[in-house]
Amino acid sequence: MFANSSANASATDNSSVSQCRDYQGTHRLHMVVYSLVLATGLPLNALALWVFLRVLRTNSVVSVYMCNLAASDLLFTLSLPLRLSYYARHHWPFSGFLCQTSGAVFQMNMYGSCIFLMLINVDRYAAIVHPLRLRHLRRPRVARRLCLGVWALILLFAVPAARVHSPSSCRYKNVTVSLCFESFSDELWKGGLLPLLLLAETLGFLLPLAAVVYSSGRVFWTLARPEATQSQRRQKTVRLLLINLVIFLLCFVPYNATLAVYGLLRADLVESSPEARDRVRGVLMVMVLLAGANCVLDPLVYYFSAEGFRNTLRDLGTALHTRPLATNGARGVLTEPPSESTQNTGQDATSQGLLQPANLATPVTQCPQDSAL
Repeated sequence: MFANSSANASATDNSSVSQCRDYQGTHRLHMVVYSLVLATGLPLNALALWVFLRVLRTNSVVSVYMCNLAASDLLFTLSLPLRLSYYARHHWPFSGFLCQTSGAVFQMNMYGSCIFLMLINVDRYAAIVHPLRLRHLRRPRVARRLCLGVWALILLFAVPAARVHSPSSCRYKNVTVSLCFESFSDELWKGGLLPLLLLAETLGFLLPLAAVVYSSGRVFWTLARPEATQSQRRQKTVRLLLINLVIFLLCFVPYNATLAVYGLLRADLVESSPEARDRVRGVLMVMVLLAGANCVLDPLVYYFSAEGFRNTLRDLGTALHTRPLATNGARGVLTEPPSESTQNTGQDATSQGLLQPANLATPVTQCPQDSAL
């Protein structure tokens, strides 16, 4: 089971170290899913971050939030090779610091994504339900400060999260090996882990979930009124909020609900048998994969709701498609170079989509001052 475990293994007769449990089935499942997440999430979020920083310049409120969401997802995907190595070897071959860092990055991504998605929804709420009263909050400078505050908060919680993710040891065939991301002791659960978990879930999950549900409901109610203007911008707003709700309900709600139940069982606050705890843990190991898959679903938010982002990707695809046609390899005859207007299509689409300021004479239901949708 623990082949090639020379890095963090040593022969020992220490009977105080418990026997290793067989997690090979779970490790194989995690290895397959996280490999897919890495293969898709890394290029998608790297491309999204490049578009926001180099092309769109994050000149709108929503693009600021989306840029930070893409950065959070990219950070998590960059940590996945460490997890894949662990699941392939069935033991932790690296230093304890890397185990702590990788565990903390997962928590940062999950709760950071919840908060950034909440900020996107709250911005839509302010733009549609209270466009005049809350217009002072819908400025890129305010959005950047809010994002800095979010990063400060999740970094603050990353410190205790890293501490509780210290590698644990177990014995396999008289050899002590290190485990990561699992096998937290009962003493740790009964000590500081459960209060930390409940606090993180309250601030990083329950409050964002309540804000997303409330803001989405108010926006849907406002746009459903008979006097609401029918427009393409309205459709994009509805699409954006629906995607955010799906991500919350599919990725974050199952994992956090199962994690809370498992924490109560492990802390003995709810009486249960060891078999019941093992069953809940098995469910949790599947739900954590859904939580990690959010970094693959988040790019859907950018593509289907931000017109400038979508137009930029289309222009990039067009440029890559037409580049091989720029020369005639068989005859060596150069074709006519693209005109200046064609070369500027990406910037024009960007200006007309994500960065173009809205018409101040637009009705309230068409989101005045909205430069993202």
